Amino acid sequence: MLAQIAQSPVVPPGVDNPQRAWQHWTLNCQGCHRPDGTGSAGTAPSLAGTVAEFLWAPGGREYLCRVPGVATSALSDADLAEVLNWMMWRFDAAHLRADFLPFTAEELKKWRGRPLRLEASAMRADLLGKAETAIANPGHNNLDSRP
Repeated sequence: MLAQIAQSPVVPPGVDNPQRAWQHWTLNCQGCHRPDGTGSAGTAPSLAGTVAEFLWAPGGREYLCRVPGVATSALSDADLAEVLNWMMWRFDAAHLRADFLPFTAEELKKWRGRPLRLEASAMRADLLGKAETAIANPGHNNLDSRP
């Protein structure tokens, strides 16, 4: 099924090659986050239905660039940006902001040098709480989803 999604005629913003993004996901991310993005309890949080919610909270983009699996990945900044953009579309298109600007290699380069460690779980919970509030009250949200 994921192979069919990777070959979909719809090309998400910031994804030059969906097949390549899917391959990078498969080889570098799905071992922990599972093929459907539901994660593994206690080790890799779910991305399904939540990953784009981070874009609704101040600091959410930075967080996604600094989580350990992203910040310490062997993938290039450009490949990681493409994977993040693909993940937004694949695992949480319903929460993608209308003003979403794709992640860029420059943005990844800026944040990867400061990987999150033990604070990642607490930061995740805090950001998702803020995001849920913003999503529930979009008229009161003037956040900028830009890098």
